[in-house]
Amino acid sequence: MLDTIGRPPARDPSAMDAALAKSPLGAAEPRTILITGCSSGIGYHCAHELQKRGWRVFAACRQQVDCDRLAREGLETVRLDYTDEDSIAAAVDYVLAETGGRLDALFNNGAYAHPGAVEDLSTKHLRTLLETNFIGWYDLTRRILPAMRRQGSGRIVNCSSVLGFVAVRFTSAYSASKFAVEGWSDALRLELRGTGIRVSLLQPGPIRSRMLENARMRFMDTIDVRNSPFRTDYGRELSRLSGSSKRSAFKLGPEAMLAPLIHALESPAPRARYRVTIPTLIGAWLKRILPTPMMDRVLLRQR
Repeated sequence: MLDTIGRPPARDPSAMDAALAKSPLGAAEPRTILITGCSSGIGYHCAHELQKRGWRVFAACRQQVDCDRLAREGLETVRLDYTDEDSIAAAVDYVLAETGGRLDALFNNGAYAHPGAVEDLSTKHLRTLLETNFIGWYDLTRRILPAMRRQGSGRIVNCSSVLGFVAVRFTSAYSASKFAVEGWSDALRLELRGTGIRVSLLQPGPIRSRMLENARMRFMDTIDVRNSPFRTDYGRELSRLSGSSKRSAFKLGPEAMLAPLIHALESPAPRARYRVTIPTLIGAWLKRILPTPMMDRVLLRQR
């Protein structure tokens, strides 16, 4: 028996009719989507906005307290911990039971960063991050795919990063997870060709959220800066994590992710990749035109 579900108050039919009238979906019933990582940032904003647009949103959070908060705000919620197979299975069972076995879209979004040089970041911490940022996504998607195959349609949107195709110092764990998401999404897109299930990647650069704040805390708690060969360089890394680096000027709010997500979910011809923010566009352009040694020099200057 699930005790991890947060339900919103009863819906106002007139409010639902108004939401559907604004929606371009044109269906008698709203399309359904499961979004992970909804406690804050991208997931939180997109869950609320898609619900306003007429989607039936299941907002997943790792902590029950966050599910309860979102339920009070009017969202249907489910607790889902990417590192716990039983939690993933229970969340999928609940959502499909609530929708009569149908799920139109999945937005894999929940993830975190754990900065540190390869020499300083333990294998244990890398393994935990990969469970959350990639392996859990893989597990959840595999459990959702049979329902999408039965209905002959579906959208899978995976939130990658500029660090999913351009790696920089001290991001080895996070970049490894996002490079994995990129390769997995490409393979999945090809495997699902002709099924009616479409796969897209969102590639944001810097987005305002609690991610950097949480990353700084993990860094301070786990990295032995004093005894690291990178102790001098880590000063600049801490500046970046505090949001005081020069790249902060390019940072956008989570609302920047909404338009590309809507296109990936609703367009009859969704793109394979959506690049969001100037650093992502510049990074993709530079990687395409610069030889590796020159690209390395550019990236070393950015830290």
